Amino acid sequence: MTKMIAGQSLVKVLEAWDIDHIYGIPGGSINHTVEGLYLEKEHINYIQVRHEEVGALAAAADAKFTGKIGVAFGSAGPGATHLFNGLYDAKMDHVPMLAIVGQVPQSTMNTNYFQEMDETPMFSDVAVYNRTATTAEQLPYVINQAIREAYRQKGPAVVIIPEDLSATEIDYEPVKTPNVVANTFTQVVDPQAVKATLELLKAAKHPLIYAGRGLLGARAELVKFSEQFNIPVINTVPATGVIPTNHPNALGTFGRLGSKSGFEALQHTDLILFLGSEFPFAQFWPKDIKIIQVNNSAFDIGKVVPIDYAVISDAKSYLQAMIATGETLPETTWLTANRQNKQNWQAWLAQLAADDSQGLAPEAVTKKIAELAGPKDTYGVDTGNVSEWAVRGLPMDQDQRFAISGLFATMGYGLPAGMAGALSVPDAQAWSLSGDGGFAMVAPDIITEARYGLPVINVVFSNQRFGFIYREQVDTKQHLYGVDLTDADWAKVAEGLGGIGFTVTNNQEVAQVFDQIKALQAQGNRKPIVVNAVIKNDDPIGTAFMPLDPQLYGEETVAAYAKENHIDRQQQPALGELLRAQGDTL
Repeated sequence: MTKMIAGQSLVKVLEAWDIDHIYGIPGGSINHTVEGLYLEKEHINYIQVRHEEVGALAAAADAKFTGKIGVAFGSAGPGATHLFNGLYDAKMDHVPMLAIVGQVPQSTMNTNYFQEMDETPMFSDVAVYNRTATTAEQLPYVINQAIREAYRQKGPAVVIIPEDLSATEIDYEPVKTPNVVANTFTQVVDPQAVKATLELLKAAKHPLIYAGRGLLGARAELVKFSEQFNIPVINTVPATGVIPTNHPNALGTFGRLGSKSGFEALQHTDLILFLGSEFPFAQFWPKDIKIIQVNNSAFDIGKVVPIDYAVISDAKSYLQAMIATGETLPETTWLTANRQNKQNWQAWLAQLAADDSQGLAPEAVTKKIAELAGPKDTYGVDTGNVSEWAVRGLPMDQDQRFAISGLFATMGYGLPAGMAGALSVPDAQAWSLSGDGGFAMVAPDIITEARYGLPVINVVFSNQRFGFIYREQVDTKQHLYGVDLTDADWAKVAEGLGGIGFTVTNNQEVAQVFDQIKALQAQGNRKPIVVNAVIKNDDPIGTAFMPLDPQLYGEETVAAYAKENHIDRQQQPALGELLRAQGDTL
């Protein structure tokens, strides 16, 4: 045993779990935890953020990029409340996170003391593990248990520490932790489930895979299954990258952030193989189709949509069992038409990128990012229209990693996630993509990126409005109110905060600036970069509903929709038209 303050002992527990960095801001109620970080500074990096929310969001993004738990801390009172956005993001997207929360000394608790709050019930809804330490000696044990539960339940754990406890000297004995926390075993899947679902797939004429985050880490299995059974794949937005975006069977996603190919495949499918997801928008799928749901949580089976056959299994093991049957399905006109529809959509996005006659298209910026991106790069993507441009344009065809605030969908997520990418995957380029609304919420933490030499490339799509909400107000025929933004020169802001700033307004400037960024990379740049991309105010095309098939929606509706959205119907025929041209109808 070794004598040390309990604040140092808890840091040693973090080290035992291979945690190499932690985010937070010092405060009177957490100072001896910070002292512990100082005493262990050779082993764990303390990242001083400018707002606890940024630290918590970054910690959640760490877990999304790597699967390894992210850690943040805050002092009592306001420091604690500032953590909530990141904690709820981790909860909603089911990733492990630890929040260490300060509390006033025990002698002043329950006395209306400065910054005192009853913090335990405050975290009861968000945390999978929520404890207040009551002795200094138990602190290493409680931290260890919190981390175990965060991994086991895939969510945020909270440990509240009265300041006098972390200051107390204790006899510390190193805790034993497992070397592996990931689920690496292959589950035995019920053979009857394999047989039954195989029969359902064979009976379907237009089968479709809908893949969720439960398949992250199972890319090879999903690709193999899709190719062996000749079934196209849609993925949920948080699962972007679960199948390479350039794979011919990958159709994109469905909904407002989706693609024409994703939307139309859903309109013509007769069976969905729903894998590793609790996708809340499944309630908007067509009602007259069969659904096989595969999920390792019985609670999530049928939670959002009625299903026809349930398989309680992790999705990777299920795919491995299906592949092992050696069965296959023929390549049909259903697959070839979907592939063609996806190619047509990609060609249309390329046309949008090339045309800057009415102002810079955001697609031109994501296209340039795709050209510069490396095989292991990380993308931290904010909430709003920027989510649409990122999902549709960023390459996930090698080992790139993607983090977004999926179900909680908080604005201000891009910059913290970009920072997390630089820290969690330091041998690759980290990117953040934000709208000007979301970026304004967290912009001061460019200082943090500069302080720690994190050369994140932060792209800000500036159009002086909350574009996503603007569109909703237009669609619901409301007055346009509260959606306009006062402009700011984000390139100058970056320079004032210790970074490098560029502004681009057309395709030529985009090409020139990205050439400069490439040169800076070659020179070993360690400063954060902000690209202020001043884009035209056209909304991204909504893909939640795309009436382009005259047989389904009538010629008048289709003609009006195509005209409004500048769609050449010869270049973008509906999937139904492609199928009927090959004699394929349900």
